[in-house]
Amino acid sequence: MDPATPSAGPAKPDRFPSPPTSAGSLPAGGDGDAVLVLSPSLTLTIGQDALSISGTSYPAPRWAPWTLLIDTQPIKGTPGSIPYYNILWAEVTPDRSWLMIDYADQTQTNYVQVRHAKLAVPNFDVEEAAGTPDLVGPWVERLLDRAYAGSARRKRAWVLVNPHAGPGGADKIWEHEVRPIFDAARMPMTVVQTTHGGQAVDLARELNIDDYDIAIPCSGDGLPHEVFNGLAQRPDARHALSKIAVCHIPCGSGNAMSCNLYGTHRPTLAALAIVKGVATPLDLVSVTHGTQRTISFLSQALGLIAVCDLGTENLRWMGANRFVYGYIKQALRRQTYPCDIAVKVEIDQKEDVRRHYRQQVVQAGTETPDNGEQQAQEHDDKQSRSPTLSTVVDDQDSLGLPPLKYGTVMDKLPEGWELIRHEKLGSFYCGNMAYMAPDTNFFSAALANDGLMDLVTTDGDISPLKTLAMQLDVESGHFFDSPLVSYRKVSAYRIIPRNQETGYISIDGERIPFGPFQAEIHRGLGLTLSKKGIFEAPGPRNWDRVTASERLLA
Repeated sequence: MDPATPSAGPAKPDRFPSPPTSAGSLPAGGDGDAVLVLSPSLTLTIGQDALSISGTSYPAPRWAPWTLLIDTQPIKGTPGSIPYYNILWAEVTPDRSWLMIDYADQTQTNYVQVRHAKLAVPNFDVEEAAGTPDLVGPWVERLLDRAYAGSARRKRAWVLVNPHAGPGGADKIWEHEVRPIFDAARMPMTVVQTTHGGQAVDLARELNIDDYDIAIPCSGDGLPHEVFNGLAQRPDARHALSKIAVCHIPCGSGNAMSCNLYGTHRPTLAALAIVKGVATPLDLVSVTHGTQRTISFLSQALGLIAVCDLGTENLRWMGANRFVYGYIKQALRRQTYPCDIAVKVEIDQKEDVRRHYRQQVVQAGTETPDNGEQQAQEHDDKQSRSPTLSTVVDDQDSLGLPPLKYGTVMDKLPEGWELIRHEKLGSFYCGNMAYMAPDTNFFSAALANDGLMDLVTTDGDISPLKTLAMQLDVESGHFFDSPLVSYRKVSAYRIIPRNQETGYISIDGERIPFGPFQAEIHRGLGLTLSKKGIFEAPGPRNWDRVTASERLLA
């Protein structure tokens, strides 16, 4: 990935200089390189959080050597300012006549659109230009430093578009809403339109990873699942998974990946978040079933949740509402799913889970890197010391997937594990992300790279009203604290269904053959881009509140 230029650091308070004697100058001394004066009535200032544009936004008098054109509409928001997060690119035209600034304008609450600011650079005659230093170029570079602080510029993108994802129309969303944002950010792109399920697995397996920095599926959560698994099937799987940041443009039914990484299921907002994304190590899970090994980035489910997901495939036209319909339908049936479960529990009590979440979030907040290159290096360091990756003697073997610490589901039960019979299980749901759909924060304590899965189990013989109340708790943020919910942090598990020949098992929303399966997590094995290096979920209720016992021990 092309390294981002180091951040210039926080700017001092805006300072507007006295009018210069000539246009195209910078005031000398102090933070003068943050201010660009293009004319007596047009000044651009690199401020604390935004680019400030002071002056007229209409053509200057005919006698002046400069003009100002800003698209066809005035800048939105704070008059005369563009937040750095929204600035996509800035450059001077080859003839040094114009300063071009492309930015994302939030025209609606859930929609951004590319706008173009075109500002005239003062003209000098040949003799004057020969002795005049380039003042605009360095200023533009500083502006880009601020606009891309913590992120790499011009990320090389491998884009996969599934036109049949969710309710359909992903190809139109890509072409008319998303692509213009990436174009304005000057991102080199290779675009592939998928035609059938499983195609992305084959494409990712054969991808020349040296040509790209990020993979961007435009789809639901199924295409990212395929990309992760295609990369995992390569001989250099570990290297590929740590090099290619798998992102997501939400065009499907659930769109969980986008909700977690970017805090939105809106395509244009997700696109902007990818442009400004921070490299983030991502835990991945190995799921063994039969003789197969599948990589999971999102969740694994058996019981009520799996039926709600996979049993409503014929209702994709409903979008995310199909999950609600499926949940209500299954709740009324009060069905149970007898099985034997063995779990490697790491954190058992909810209050301890809440404390763990707080510690990890606080630590992440104090380790914010200065640029994308440093963050990629930290990802490599984390992966090399990951507690779930066994020591590998052969360097060649280290290129592939990490060995399984607990073996496969076909092996003898790992030492120290105990199978516990569950006669009345309603739902077995394990996640490594928080949101499973918009407004559906099932795993509120999930973290991107803590090396742990979040396991939720509920009974199936409770009343339909209580089951429906739990769904409402998910939407209101009270699910974690519900006495009907068992919530634990685990590193591995095995589950063996009983008294059922066929049924649904969901891995990232994809169906696998019904039968026993086993899972274990690999800390930081994958790579993605997020807004801040953590998930955008709010966390368990009151996670940031210090308890009385903690206060006494402080």
